[in-house]
Amino acid sequence: LLDALNVPIESQLLVYSKTSLQRHRISPRTPRAIYFNDDVYVGFCQKGDVLEISAADPRLGTAFYTVDQHSENRVQLVRQTDNCLLCHSSSRTDGVPGHLVRSLFVDGDGQPLLAEGSYSVDHTTPLDQRWGGWYVTGTHGEQAHLGNLVVRGNRLNRPVQNADGQNVTDLKGRLNLDGYLSPHSDLIALMVFEHQALVHNRIAKANYAARQALHYDAEIQRAMGEKRDKLLDSTQHRIESAAEDLLKAVLFVDEAKLTSPIRGTSGYAEKFARLGPSDGQGRSLRELDLKHRIFKYPCSYLIYSRSFDELPREMLQVFWRRMWEVLNNPAGIAPYDQLSAADRRAIIEILRGTKRDLPSYWTEAPVQ
Repeated sequence: LLDALNVPIESQLLVYSKTSLQRHRISPRTPRAIYFNDDVYVGFCQKGDVLEISAADPRLGTAFYTVDQHSENRVQLVRQTDNCLLCHSSSRTDGVPGHLVRSLFVDGDGQPLLAEGSYSVDHTTPLDQRWGGWYVTGTHGEQAHLGNLVVRGNRLNRPVQNADGQNVTDLKGRLNLDGYLSPHSDLIALMVFEHQALVHNRIAKANYAARQALHYDAEIQRAMGEKRDKLLDSTQHRIESAAEDLLKAVLFVDEAKLTSPIRGTSGYAEKFARLGPSDGQGRSLRELDLKHRIFKYPCSYLIYSRSFDELPREMLQVFWRRMWEVLNNPAGIAPYDQLSAADRRAIIEILRGTKRDLPSYWTEAPVQ
């Protein structure tokens, strides 16, 4: 299945909290494996009934499927429209079908200790709040995280003691790895995964917000018996608000900073960085920094995705105009002023060299 979907084995992540459809199969000894590429996520449980698949859909946000692991007939993807959405379409996903990444304190059976608190995770989350209930392989210096931690008993002693879970490069002794495609749960893959889930959710939100606003606008026109060349101010505001939220995710606003270099174990970082596309100077939005932040150029590679490209025209017009204003302002614009002048110029030049169908002012106007 991974080969058919072009999903790399190096992306494997192992999560042992009982927080998914086949929770009875999940524990620290038998974690759920997740594999992903830019568009698709695949979940596998040991002795599970089904493989779980989610895909970034240009119209639906996130679409969910399962594949029966025991079928002797032709493999079929079955669309799931109810069970998955109980968790994956809520306030945690901006009210649209989307992805959840959570960090929890977990006991020896994989049960989340919800009374001890939890964190929703994306690229803005401090490292010391990430990866509770996840195995993590990689080195990160003196930075601490909650990965590889199993709470003994049903209460957590504070302050949290997780020295044994830091800078782990080998999971042997923590679980039997024979049933998995890889012995890794790569640190870099985790960080890319968390960023990607956030941007996918914001793309979905932008899609829904624009379509709903445009539908409302058209219904108002019909009810009033009028035809206008201009959108209602309220319609424009709804589109601009969702575009701004998407732009903040794409440009890594409030990204948690790294204080030490990080390194993975599976080779995911090298494979991911080679995917491109690259401009005439060999620069790519997939280039990783891993010393001070995730990416060398803080602009999401998902700007090349089909789900982004197929956003409503009105949304894309607002997004590109606002992005140009932010990147082409010599003084910087809050809250995007974490971008240096060099960052802004590089992002413009890379997009000019790699992104098709940019608005004409992106390619014709001089960079300030």
